[in-house]
Amino acid sequence: MAMKNDSSVIEFILMGLTDKPELQPPLCFLLLVNYVVTVMGNLSLINLICLNSHLHTPMYFFLFNLSFIDLCYSFVIIPKMLMSFLSERNIISFAGCMNQLFFYCFFVSSECYVLTAMACDRYVAICKPLLYTVTMSCRVCSLLMSGSYMMGFACVMVLTECTIRLIFCDSNIINHYMCDTLPLLQLSCSSTYSSQLVVSIIAFKVIIVSSLIIFLSYTLILFNVFHMSSSKGLSKAFSTCGSHIITVGLFYGFGMLTHVKPSSAGFVDQGKFFSVFYTNVVPMLNPLIYSLRNRDVKLAVKKTLKRITG
Repeated sequence: MAMKNDSSVIEFILMGLTDKPELQPPLCFLLLVNYVVTVMGNLSLINLICLNSHLHTPMYFFLFNLSFIDLCYSFVIIPKMLMSFLSERNIISFAGCMNQLFFYCFFVSSECYVLTAMACDRYVAICKPLLYTVTMSCRVCSLLMSGSYMMGFACVMVLTECTIRLIFCDSNIINHYMCDTLPLLQLSCSSTYSSQLVVSIIAFKVIIVSSLIIFLSYTLILFNVFHMSSSKGLSKAFSTCGSHIITVGLFYGFGMLTHVKPSSAGFVDQGKFFSVFYTNVVPMLNPLIYSLRNRDVKLAVKKTLKRITG
C-alpha cells in the first residue's frame, strides 16, 4: 500500500499498556499465555472443522472464518504488545503503524459482518428449517463470506486513507499499545474534522447496521421459539444460539466500551483497559465458548484424538 504523507514524523513511540514497572512482568506473562491459548485454540478449531466431515455445514463454515479472523488479528496486535514489555522504547515506523491500523481495522470490521452472517444463518436454521439446505447453500455461504471481507476491505481502505492524510508535527508518542484511529486523531496537528466525520460514518455503517441485523434476527428467532410447541425444539434453539449470543455480547460490548470517545486521561486509560478484552481476551474465549457448549465439536475432538492415538 503506497503511503504518501507530509508529516515530519517518520516513526511513533507506543506507550504500551502501562508505565508502572512493577506491573510489567506479570502483564507480560499473562499476555504471553493469552497469545499461546488464542493461537492454539483457534488453530485447533480450524483443524477440527477441516478434518471432520460432519462439521462441513454452513454454521461451521462461518465459525471457521471467525476463528481465522481472530487468529489473524491476534497476530497483528499481540506481538507488538509483547515488545512493549521487552524494550525500553516501543518504536513503530509510520508505515508499520499504518499497516497495523489497516489490518486491525480490516479484521475487526470483517468480524462484525461474519457475526451478522452467523445470526442470519441461525435465523434460517430455526425459523425456516425446511428451507435451510436450499437457502444456506454453498454458493450463498461463499457469497456471504466474500461480501463480509469485501465490505471490511472497502471500509478500512477509506479509513486508512483518511489517517494517512493526517499531518503529525513534533509529538510522536501514541498513548496506546497499538496504532488505533482515535489515538492517531488526537495526536495529529492538522484539522481532523473530516477524518472524524468519516470515522463516525464508517463506525455507524459497520457497527450499528450489523447490530440491527443481529438484533432483528434474534427478535424473529425469539418470536418463533416462544411459539414452538415442542420442548425439545425449544431446547435445541437455545443451545444452537447460546454460543453466538455470548460471542456477540462480548465482541460488541467491549468494542463499544473501547471506542467511546475519551475526554480525559483517566478515560484514555480506561479505554486501553477495555480494548485488552476486545482485542486479546475475546479471540481467546471464542474457541472455548463454541467448544464447551457444542456437542458436535466435542464429538469431533473425540474422533480426532481417536484417529491420532489409533
